[in-house]
Amino acid sequence: MSVKKKNISASHTMELPRQIVVGEKNIDHVGEFLKSLSKPKKVSIISGKNVKKIIGERIDNSLKKSRIVGIWHPAVSNQVNELNNTEKKVRKDNSDLIIGLGGGRSVDVAKMCSFNLKIPFVSIPTSASHDGIASPFVSIRGKKPHSLVATAPLGVFVDVDIIKRAPRKLTASGCGDLMAKITAVKDWELSRDKTGEYYGRYSADLAAMSAKILVENASDFSKNGLDVRVVVEALISAGVASCIAGSSRPCSGAEHLFSHAVDHLEYGIGLHGEKCGIGSIMIAKLQGQDWRKIIRTLKNVGAPTTAKEIGLKPKVLTKALTIAQSLRPERYTILKEVRMTESMALKLAKSTKVL
Repeated sequence: MSVKKKNISASHTMELPRQIVVGEKNIDHVGEFLKSLSKPKKVSIISGKNVKKIIGERIDNSLKKSRIVGIWHPAVSNQVNELNNTEKKVRKDNSDLIIGLGGGRSVDVAKMCSFNLKIPFVSIPTSASHDGIASPFVSIRGKKPHSLVATAPLGVFVDVDIIKRAPRKLTASGCGDLMAKITAVKDWELSRDKTGEYYGRYSADLAAMSAKILVENASDFSKNGLDVRVVVEALISAGVASCIAGSSRPCSGAEHLFSHAVDHLEYGIGLHGEKCGIGSIMIAKLQGQDWRKIIRTLKNVGAPTTAKEIGLKPKVLTKALTIAQSLRPERYTILKEVRMTESMALKLAKSTKVL
């Protein structure tokens, strides 16, 4: 394949959060944060029922002190139809801000509503299960599960104490999403070399560093428990890397396509970060990287490294590897360089001890 010449006149937009606050036991100050950010009078809050039940009253009290009216909406699903329904309801609020309060689904729904309604969005995560906390990208469930560009948050507000109370499994999933940066950056480099695609060295290094800090601290985490603040800040850093790149390239490669493919074949298996972590083990081997290092790190942080641990059947896994690239054919990854068959996929999964 001939290498295309780089288009030196090509440009991209960097949309970055204006303010990011990471603290402990600071949820009662969220109203002050919003007021300092954009002085809103009314906000639409998209959240899950459990999150609202646990901290809803504290959020309402904080908003009231800052003279902000909050209107709550449930984050039912990130399916296209449900997103449209939520968007219609939020439109009627005539709010100044949209808040995504909760896990990945709540943040994604809020992010999409923000983009379509052209209303600023604030991310308030209650778990560290994914890197979408600070990124402009959102996962959508349609005929083909995929990620698309929405809008970066105007601000990010994190109460580490609340995230610490989330199930450990969620933070371990976030670690899986961090390890995916190792293979995502390699795929981006590959595309640069094979197609001449723009490659942002700074954003690539920033994403890689998010994974590196986890690798370097995983052994300590294994002995003393996960340092939630480190994981949260690494996930925010990865999201900012995507903002700088103007695309999801530094954070999403073949391992993410594998995760989307599993969702396409049998939705509901494992968490997003868990599938990305397992996918990164196999993709790293295809890329000639140290896949054993990824396994060691994931095990040390309590994240799954095998299909069995997340209930992923061998047939679904092998099929997912064969169709992954077809979900996004325009994105060059290592899967473009192998004609993946189900027998090859089975061999790869067994050789990396995923099966």
